[in-house]
Amino acid sequence: MFENETFSPIQNEFWFIPVDVIMLILTSFVCLFTFLFLLIIFLDKTCRSVSTLLLCNSFLSEFLFASVMFSITFFTLRNDIKQIINKDRYCSFRGYLSYATSAIRSHSYLLQSIYRYIKVVYPSQIFYQSQKFQFILICLTWILSIIHPFPFFFTNQIEYNVNNQLCHMPFQRHFWIFYTCFLSYLNPILIIIIIYFKLVRYVHNMSEIITPVNRLIHAQRQLQLVRRIVFLVIFLVTLGLPYTIFYILSFVRPPPKYHFRIAFFFVDLSLVFVILVLFQFTNPVRMFLQRQILQWTNESTRTDI
Repeated sequence: MFENETFSPIQNEFWFIPVDVIMLILTSFVCLFTFLFLLIIFLDKTCRSVSTLLLCNSFLSEFLFASVMFSITFFTLRNDIKQIINKDRYCSFRGYLSYATSAIRSHSYLLQSIYRYIKVVYPSQIFYQSQKFQFILICLTWILSIIHPFPFFFTNQIEYNVNNQLCHMPFQRHFWIFYTCFLSYLNPILIIIIIYFKLVRYVHNMSEIITPVNRLIHAQRQLQLVRRIVFLVIFLVTLGLPYTIFYILSFVRPPPKYHFRIAFFFVDLSLVFVILVLFQFTNPVRMFLQRQILQWTNESTRTDI
């Protein structure tokens, strides 16, 4: 698997392997539960709406991103244990996948916000609310996310960092780092926030004029759903601060020696909290589990009797 493995007595900090193991556990947890949620949605015949389609897209993007992060951490752990200072043949490709899947997950939340906005502001535009149109948007965001890292991937900008035991673009490559951060992170988040504030103003204006009660309630519900997405985004931004701080710091001085290890730990930690928040906000999954638990409880009660 490893090409020209080179062993070296590089400094192996006491916290490397414990942190690697924790990151593996975190990403494994996310992979397991996102797969479980996708399976529940697939099996539950009541989950066949456009909202569920967009939700599946978010769960699938989280599953893929967590799988990539698991692969990166597994490689790091193996190199830390064996003191290998060479990358394997898939190292750069894993780095590419981390950028692509990160963009897919950010845009999945953007699509949910856009859908809610259309339902409130343009309720008569049925086509734009249809599964067909939303599926087209999903495909476009996936294509954009997969293609956007090509310029720096095929020009070998993704390099192996031996201290952090992973392949990533050095923060000193300011243009390419900003390019991918903007397309996969900043741009969708900014649009989500703009959509939220536009919805707030729109719903506020609706409440001040004569509006059918059911339409106002519907708009307030959609606003609440977008507010949850904004809460999730703020949460992601908060736990992504170490990465952002190290990037900004690189403009004036080299970042700390193990900056990627620290930043990626918080990224993996954020994955767990995101899944917990998604579960809390996902009624179809919670209702399915509640029905199953109730059914198991009733069956157990009958058996005892």
